Amino acid sequence: MTPLLLLAILVFAGAALITVLGSIRLAGLGDVLADRTGWGEAIFGAVFFGVFTSLSGIVMTAVSAADGYPELAYSNAVGGVAAQTFAIAVADLFYRGSNLEHAAASLPNMLFGCLLLAMLAITLMGSFTPELMLGPLHPTTLALVVVYGAGLLLIRRSAARPMWRAVRTEQTRQDTADENTAPGRRLRGLWTEFAAVGLVVGTGGAAIAWAAEQIVLETALSEGFVGAVLMGAVNALPETVTAIAAVRRGALTLAIAAILGGNTLDVLNVAIGDAFYTGGSIYHAATPDSLFLTVASILMTVIVLAGLLVRQNRGPARVGFEGIGLALAYGTTVAVLAF
Repeated sequence: MTPLLLLAILVFAGAALITVLGSIRLAGLGDVLADRTGWGEAIFGAVFFGVFTSLSGIVMTAVSAADGYPELAYSNAVGGVAAQTFAIAVADLFYRGSNLEHAAASLPNMLFGCLLLAMLAITLMGSFTPELMLGPLHPTTLALVVVYGAGLLLIRRSAARPMWRAVRTEQTRQDTADENTAPGRRLRGLWTEFAAVGLVVGTGGAAIAWAAEQIVLETALSEGFVGAVLMGAVNALPETVTAIAAVRRGALTLAIAAILGGNTLDVLNVAIGDAFYTGGSIYHAATPDSLFLTVASILMTVIVLAGLLVRQNRGPARVGFEGIGLALAYGTTVAVLAF
């Protein structure tokens, strides 16, 4: 092992540790802010949690694309989606009341899943369209931004006047606001700490991107594998730790929303990579491995939506059929990319 490779591994591990510690704190602050602001766990988790827990991945994608590693940037963004979706099954292991998808089913979470599917499909379609650039951007990038913004408006309006509700059972955990949480702290102070911790989590992104580039150069590992599996796993750590911490606090809707909302922002990361990549369209720089990874992410999102719709109360190892399906899908995806 060369000194440079050893340094890259140490930087990678150190940034991952900072991500985990910061995410634990974000979970506690986010649950309080969701109640104090009246946004609710689903909307707050998907938007604000998604932004701050995705900062690291955003920086990773931007730096990799700007340094001329478009495959690393693309696979990191989409690989984060696959890893974070698998994190729902992991978080489910920490909830003993019932199946997590049964207890946390809600209209906003369902709609965020649909928005994620739409954005993944648009990203995949972009790789098969003509490589026509509008200045520094491919039209697919503009489509992703418009669809994301329109999706947020639709979800916000639907949450205010829902036409669909999950049937309440003894295991259903309703998202009810408690404005008396953290009574000794002002709202401004909570926001300030939330933003500060989020920025700390995000600063590790540049270091991780540099470390990943060195790992590609110093080993026989491909950009697709390093981006999808190694960077994707670190990219998924904030949402994974946040979801587990939220489950342990009883904020079940927040746990699902943090992952699905973070995933939509990770897909938007591909658009950010396209903006920073100067060699053309990042969609057309994607290799078959990255396209396969995109399809795998679509499959895993479908499995989650099926779990939220079916709402199996009990299943194998208390995770339900969707937990087994996510584990099989993600394990198969990693095996295919490795070999």
